Amino acid sequence: MALQAKALVASQWLAKVAKEGHGKMRILDTSWYLPKLRRNAKSEFKKKHIPGAAFFDIDQCCDRTSPLDHMLPSEKLFAEYVGNLGIENDTHVVVYDASEFGAFSAPRVWWMFRVFGHGSVSLLNGGLRNWALEGLETSDRHIKPTPSEFKASLNRSWVKTYEDILDNLDSTKFQVVDSRPTGRFRGLDPEPRDNTEPGHIPGSISMPFNSFLSPTGHFLSQEGLSGLFSRAGVDLSQPVCVSCGSAVTACHVALAAHACGHPGVQVYDGGWSEWYTRAAPEHVHSEGRGKHLWAG
Repeated sequence: MALQAKALVASQWLAKVAKEGHGKMRILDTSWYLPKLRRNAKSEFKKKHIPGAAFFDIDQCCDRTSPLDHMLPSEKLFAEYVGNLGIENDTHVVVYDASEFGAFSAPRVWWMFRVFGHGSVSLLNGGLRNWALEGLETSDRHIKPTPSEFKASLNRSWVKTYEDILDNLDSTKFQVVDSRPTGRFRGLDPEPRDNTEPGHIPGSISMPFNSFLSPTGHFLSQEGLSGLFSRAGVDLSQPVCVSCGSAVTACHVALAAHACGHPGVQVYDGGWSEWYTRAAPEHVHSEGRGKHLWAG
């Protein structure tokens, strides 16, 4: 990755740079919500977004052949999708979402750019929530980007498969961190997807994605993030793989580790959605009913 950018940028900085127009930059609204929330991210974008932003849809820029939600697309598809947003390999990309958390889906797109070889990508710290709270301008006007050429190169070493996770149950070559809420991890609260029971991969560590965020929706300081990993028993000097329901909020962990100086965190793209479907009952750990009881 030749070009690198700060992982997190502030609203006031983005507003100033966007206004002054220095360098090549593209702002992307990457909002996505769980279907049960009944929020239409694209419709909301059309009504209110950061001026000049384009919309990045993780349900469109994905592997359409997979039965799983928004799995990573091919290099060709990612390059075409991103190029159609007017992004080139020397464009500084800034991503955000409109979640009430301050960040929900945007870290996933931040990671997607990086895994496809584009290091010049930043996340707007605090998201649209804080952009608006700081009194900065929003718009309902959308200008269609002029298509450009983008070249993508997938870093496969950052992506883990079901088989990798299964093998790791015995080999324990890497730590597995799960970013879903604690209740879902423990198997006590329902999963948001039908036909999927809650629980976790054996040996995985729970670090809910919202624990990385302050009450205002900003990522914690580097010291605060390091403390979270330490208290959870995660050694960032050793290999780490992150997981969640469908590899969206897992990327909060990847971004947090990157902010702590450890950029090589891997992502289990299939996440719990795939693991629950494919794993043997004894490999679904749950304090609730669990797959082992449902299977009976």
